[in-house]
Amino acid sequence: MKEDICLHAALICFGMLCYSLAMVTEKRNHSRPLLHGHHEKGKEGQVLHRSKRGWVWNQFFVIEEYTGPDPVLVGRLHSDVDSGDGNIKYILSGEGAGIIFVIDDKSGNIHATKTLDREERAQYTLTAQAVDRNTNRPLEPPSEFIVKVQDINDNPPEFLHENYHANVPERSNVGTSVIQVTASDADDPTYGNSAKLVYSILEGQPYFSVEAQTGIIRTALPNMDREAKEEYHVVIQAKDMGGHMGGLSGTTKVTITLTDVNDNPPKFPQSVYQMSISEASIPGEEAGRVKAKDPDIGENGLVTYNIIDGDGVEMFEITTDYETQEGVVKLKKHVDYETKRIYSLKVEAANIHIDPKFISNGPFKDTVTVKINVEDADEPPIFFAPSYILEVEENAGPGASVGRVHAKDPDAKNSPVRYTIDRHTDLDRYFSISPEDGSITTTKNLDREEKAWHNISVIASEVHNRHQEAKVPVSIKVLDVNDNAPEFATPNETVICEKPQLHEPLFTISAKDKDSTANGPRLIFSLPPEMIYKPNFTLRDNRDNTASIYAKRTSFNHQIQEMYRLPIVISDGGSPPQSSTNMFTIRVCGCDGNGVLISCNPEAYTLNAGLSTGALIAILACIVILLVIVVLFVTLKRQKKEPLIVFEEEDVRENIITYDDEGGGEEDTEAFDIATLQNPDGINGFIPRKDIKPEYQYMPRPELRPAPNSVDVDDFINTRIQEADNDPTAPPYDSIQIYGYEGRGSVAGSLSSLESATTDSDLDYDYLQNWGPRFKKLADLYGSKDTFEDDS
Repeated sequence: MKEDICLHAALICFGMLCYSLAMVTEKRNHSRPLLHGHHEKGKEGQVLHRSKRGWVWNQFFVIEEYTGPDPVLVGRLHSDVDSGDGNIKYILSGEGAGIIFVIDDKSGNIHATKTLDREERAQYTLTAQAVDRNTNRPLEPPSEFIVKVQDINDNPPEFLHENYHANVPERSNVGTSVIQVTASDADDPTYGNSAKLVYSILEGQPYFSVEAQTGIIRTALPNMDREAKEEYHVVIQAKDMGGHMGGLSGTTKVTITLTDVNDNPPKFPQSVYQMSISEASIPGEEAGRVKAKDPDIGENGLVTYNIIDGDGVEMFEITTDYETQEGVVKLKKHVDYETKRIYSLKVEAANIHIDPKFISNGPFKDTVTVKINVEDADEPPIFFAPSYILEVEENAGPGASVGRVHAKDPDAKNSPVRYTIDRHTDLDRYFSISPEDGSITTTKNLDREEKAWHNISVIASEVHNRHQEAKVPVSIKVLDVNDNAPEFATPNETVICEKPQLHEPLFTISAKDKDSTANGPRLIFSLPPEMIYKPNFTLRDNRDNTASIYAKRTSFNHQIQEMYRLPIVISDGGSPPQSSTNMFTIRVCGCDGNGVLISCNPEAYTLNAGLSTGALIAILACIVILLVIVVLFVTLKRQKKEPLIVFEEEDVRENIITYDDEGGGEEDTEAFDIATLQNPDGINGFIPRKDIKPEYQYMPRPELRPAPNSVDVDDFINTRIQEADNDPTAPPYDSIQIYGYEGRGSVAGSLSSLESATTDSDLDYDYLQNWGPRFKKLADLYGSKDTFEDDS
């Protein structure tokens, strides 16, 4: 009620003000100073008057937005030549003349007939002239004047934007500028206070304030916290008339958002985290996650995690998941439940970006304790050694002990272990192992000279869980036994001249021993006792595992004896010692004076060489001839004439149906049982043909099969034909005979000869006489029958 009274009083004051302005304007427009003209004397004593401007006035004024019932009097024109007798006519022209502004041509009064708006047009330029009413002769030159529209406060202030958005950092100091809002007023700023604006805040106290003259919004409270309230809605008012009562106003909304600063440290929501990990986990597996909460956002809320203390620093590590802002605890090294069952870590969470302005708020970090329990897992057995090297003597025989491997179950239950040999590593099965204690023995004799090392794998698995197994490599070295005698390492024959040098070796021989050097570090060469006193050759041991052969004679004759065999005994120094007698062949050839061979007996070279070259050629020729004969035989056999078409077997079948009764046509439903043609065996299911072996069963469509008791032969036959056409299991031939369309009731008549043999025929065959000579014999045959009957 109080507000209504105030508004009513303001409107009354505004009306009185407008009326006062109008009266003042009218009085000012009415009071016009007049100038008097002077007279001149003309011809014939006539007094001539030189007309001058008869009126002088300033600009006229008219108030805008006048809504009275009568036109507004703008002003009055009057000329001093106007004597008031009505002979002078006032004319008005220019902007708005006759439409907005009209003049009384007698009195010169100017009225505004329409409501004017200064914001649309501030002034009008018009031209006034006084003329003779009868002759329209101008009595004075035209005079131009201006009508100004006088402003009233009829436009409220308007802001440039209906809504403003601004940001300001949280915890800003009091008076921090946020944004400036600007309003405009369409009224005349040069007249009165209609366009003088004053800003004030309607909503948003006590957080913000606005400067009355500039419209700058500033913070009004210190330490505004974004985490407490992030967005504020402020309403700003702009009022004209200098903010006094009666002025018009406009408002705008300003949305102010507090931007984040790093003013909050990270905090763990709990003091201890419990995690667990299996001892079977591999490094890199995740044990758990921790997360410190930071109410800040963006880079101000980024947190990094580190392990700063604890007995699990060497066993675990922590990484930061920047998408979820969590610390991921991962296994760094293998853990063992039987060794240590619980680990403790001290984890620190710290902000990455710290604002120095808020460093006094305390350390931007927090710590938490992480307890990690190691869970027991069913682990495979563990061998006491990562690999084994065992030894066994060769020729030890089956069952010889090689050694033992040992493994145990590391779990607390300590399950018994069973041992096996991976047979992929012992294909010849040289070894066996005791399943209970892991003792390895031989199964057959080992020969070091064939294979000095055997590499096998032994598998240890839990008795109660065969899937838990471990494998260890076992290398078995076969120890050498002196079981091989030395033998020649070089060719065991040589050629000498008939006159050799006595003091020069004829040949130097060497030997080899398959046993190791431990069994006979040096080989000994000697001649058998019976050869020592023979006068042909002698042997000298060089004590370096070689021996030289010398001639005792100065000459030999190859025609008398072209080949000599010298037995040589080679012994090793092993225990027990091994020796062998090797035969060395010496051939005697003729030589020239320079010791160059001239001739040798070739038989000495080919005595033990096997077949000669000629014999080999003959054998190859025979083989080639046999191959040619075989090829010719096969070719001739294939050229024999063969039938063009080969039948695996002739399959000629006939379906013969014997009957001795004639049907009665379509009308006869009793003479023949049609159900026999419907294959009663196949009514409930399709039975494939028995004369062929179908590759797959064909199931006819049940909707095409007639009812078992149906006598519609046409439908039945069409059904069978369609099934036969679509049957992929048999050739497309039918074995169905049709008998339903013959007999007495048939249009075609009877086709059977059964009845004609026992009954008199009533057929007339006389027409056969008219068929010509080709049917004469047939006509005579049937015609003679009739004659015979007549004679009888």
